Amino acid sequence: MLSAQEIEKLSQEFETQTPQEIIRWAIKEYSPNIAMSSSFQTQSMPLLHMVSQIDHTVTVFFIDTGYHFWETLMFREQIALEWKLNVFDLYRDTRWDTFALQNIRKLPVDDPNLCCYLNKVQPMQKALQGVKAWISGIRRDQTEVRAHAKILELQDDGLLKVNPLLNWKKADVENYMKEHDLPSHPLLEKGYRSVGCAPCTIAIGVNDDERAGRWAGRGKIECGLHTDMFKKKKLTEVQKEFQMEIK
Repeated sequence: MLSAQEIEKLSQEFETQTPQEIIRWAIKEYSPNIAMSSSFQTQSMPLLHMVSQIDHTVTVFFIDTGYHFWETLMFREQIALEWKLNVFDLYRDTRWDTFALQNIRKLPVDDPNLCCYLNKVQPMQKALQGVKAWISGIRRDQTEVRAHAKILELQDDGLLKVNPLLNWKKADVENYMKEHDLPSHPLLEKGYRSVGCAPCTIAIGVNDDERAGRWAGRGKIECGLHTDMFKKKKLTEVQKEFQMEIK
């Protein structure tokens, strides 16, 4: 197992290497205890394509929140089949079912942070137990939070987060898509340049920031997978923060 100092050194060295080189290193170092996550939106295609070309047996976690656009679910099926991906769907903990179903319409609007925690963050936390490395597709140019990320990030529980596309820009994604003739999410042509859950995603203008359609007007730019929310492990911590009583 690599030390924190070795990981920090490698992370700095990877700043000048290609995403494919970083992915190959991660798979060689951590396979079979490695997985990647994907939302199967347009900007997810390059990383999914790279991993499929290097090792299509790598587990791809897809978080099925129950709020996805139908187009997202169909696109996920199409890509998984055509690229022979090893996709594993994640769902919220059944302990939340009664509460979630009672608030299924108002939760994304009234408390999007709690909605993301129940339907995205906690399922991913559970799925990553026993996994040693997690490949993520975040880029520094996407949000202020991601601007400070590192290519290799050692989590408190020992999980290594690997961000191969961290230095890429929007243009890099577009160029790779064209070079490899990759398909786009079917909602892209309708103005959905960053696609999340249906209640929290709107179409935007051609000159808007690509994530401007996510949680518009709600003071939120991240689902929580790549923030401090992901570090919350105990149910009691969540109940206290959101003042909930779960029976």
